[in-house]
Amino acid sequence: MRFGRRKDERLPDEGAGVPEARWPDAQGPGGPGPDAPGPGERRPGGTEPDGGPDAAGSRDTPEYPRAGTRRYGEPVYVPQRQPYVRQPPSYAGGEQPVRPEPPAQPGRPGPPLPGRWDRIVVGRAAPVFEPKPPPVDPYRPDTVYDGWSTPRITVRLASVRGDAHRFDGRPRQDDLAIAVHLPSGTVVFAVADGVSSAPLSHVGAALASRAAVRYLLTELDKGGTEPDWERVLSAAAWQLFLRTSGGADPTDAQRHETQRQLATTLVAGTVEALPDGQLKVGMVQIGDTAAWRLRHGRYTPLLVPKGGEDEDIVTSSVVALPRVPAGPAVHRHVLPPDATLLVGTDGFGDPLGDGTGQVGRMLAEQLSRPPREPRTLAHLLDFSRETFDDDRTLLAVWPRHRLQEPRP
Repeated sequence: MRFGRRKDERLPDEGAGVPEARWPDAQGPGGPGPDAPGPGERRPGGTEPDGGPDAAGSRDTPEYPRAGTRRYGEPVYVPQRQPYVRQPPSYAGGEQPVRPEPPAQPGRPGPPLPGRWDRIVVGRAAPVFEPKPPPVDPYRPDTVYDGWSTPRITVRLASVRGDAHRFDGRPRQDDLAIAVHLPSGTVVFAVADGVSSAPLSHVGAALASRAAVRYLLTELDKGGTEPDWERVLSAAAWQLFLRTSGGADPTDAQRHETQRQLATTLVAGTVEALPDGQLKVGMVQIGDTAAWRLRHGRYTPLLVPKGGEDEDIVTSSVVALPRVPAGPAVHRHVLPPDATLLVGTDGFGDPLGDGTGQVGRMLAEQLSRPPREPRTLAHLLDFSRETFDDDRTLLAVWPRHRLQEPRP
């Protein structure tokens, strides 16, 4: 029996009839083709032209894989030839163009799309740089996101470090926590924004948000009509005091040190799905973290907007825990079935403004329904826009039936 074959021997039909698999001609790795983005323009997802001498889809474009180089009998993935779709240099509203994905052959994944998760540029882009690492203790990831659904409620959330903190190597000072009270199906949440002048405000934000959610669950276990909101805020503040005092009752000096080191804003709340698809929401607010109802492309504030009333100033510019006002205002709302509840820090609220600008239009289109992928919210939230470089945190809640609606 003879193994192998002679050098000049060709197996029958080897390589014949197999279409050559290449990336689209509009942009070869060496340079832009005739349909490639112009100067300063970006492809969908924000990818930049690679540049180089190879233009107009040269035949020297690397192939994936090159026909005839596979082993005999090995299946070959041959992507369909698809053109790149031009995208304007900044988001100006309307439908965003999307580069078509090559279909994957059964049993074999297709190639990843280059640049699919690049930052979205809104208006004038912020400078591009490599972030510095934050302090290691406690560990604070640059970006967190989550998403899930109960039988009646769908949740997406994300928190991203702002460009200012990425450039300086400081930790993300925003935080949030969320849970489901299983006996009632009520979703409880807390969103916190550490005060920038407090050195350990990122620790304060984490402690306050988790303590508020734990106490909300305890309050719901009692079976009352709604939580004792002042005690919820006091429980969050107490965790900050215990951090400073090492678990003992804090002295007056330790209380003052807690305020200086761990100050944070907080919005804590509950979301209950009603039988007709509406969302019943209750919230309390300390500081400038805010909430909105998104419906038909319009944002309606549900809490006191930033700078909207005279405030008993605790820090240089914002009321914050561990200070808890007596008898805090409770904000109760019932959202219609086609609305979205948004709760976010001022890193999101400042670029949003009244919602009529480019940021507001982009998010209104993308968040009118729940995104299928939870990481999509983190991608949207991490948009690049000059001068807006604060941490951004956003919680979005919909009735579960919105997840099943067809996408436009």
